Amino acid sequence: MSRNLILEKDRHIARVTISNPPANTWTYDSLLELEGLIDDLEADTSITALVITGEGEKFFSAGADLKTFADGDKGMAATMAVRFGHAFERLANYRGVSIAAVNGYAMGGGLECALACDIRIVERQAKLALPEARVGVLPCGCGTQHLTRLVGEGWAKRMILCGEQVDAETAERIGLTEEVVETGMALERALALAEGVARQSPKALEHCKTLIMSSRERGLSDGFRLERELFIDLFDDPNQREGVTAFLEKREPRWTPVKRER
Repeated sequence: MSRNLILEKDRHIARVTISNPPANTWTYDSLLELEGLIDDLEADTSITALVITGEGEKFFSAGADLKTFADGDKGMAATMAVRFGHAFERLANYRGVSIAAVNGYAMGGGLECALACDIRIVERQAKLALPEARVGVLPCGCGTQHLTRLVGEGWAKRMILCGEQVDAETAERIGLTEEVVETGMALERALALAEGVARQSPKALEHCKTLIMSSRERGLSDGFRLERELFIDLFDDPNQREGVTAFLEKREPRWTPVKRER
């Protein structure tokens, strides 16, 4: 890992800490590292959940270091836009379950990282914003798209066009976070949710996420068709029989990891 990302593994959970004080900003190298990290986690059949948090007590991540764009270099802007977009699109497409433990300010690219995750747990003191237009740029890490899908066009416009910063309670009310917790508790709650992922069949988990994510792009009838196809596909997976048998025998299932090719 780069010096800005700390990876720890515990059984089926990968924990990534954004570590670039004082504000845990993203760099070209750490964005590239995030893409590679997710590739490696997908190849590791023991890992089914990814938890991302920020180092320290004040920041989840403040996004990009604005000094990167201070000289108006269009080439640098293009390079960083591609890196932000690719990294957070890759995170959004991670086959497992990704959970953001938002332990402080999540601004710009920091919020875009959280938006790319499946679930967001936000501490009560945290503030969330996409303030890029205030400094003459715009969110380029999938933020305009993810935010609008989560909170609707109206709140997306308030946050992006009006520069409105939201607190944790507002974030929960508008659907930007799934849960608000007390200060210092986001990581613990995120890890508790990640524990539940291991109880799901690995293949069923992947298919369920595919269906949920594809609902953004597919028509309803097409989604119904795919749902049935993936349900039937699970009967080629030994975990289907194991799951049903374990339930009938009143025991925990013993899942077989999904085989992957590198």
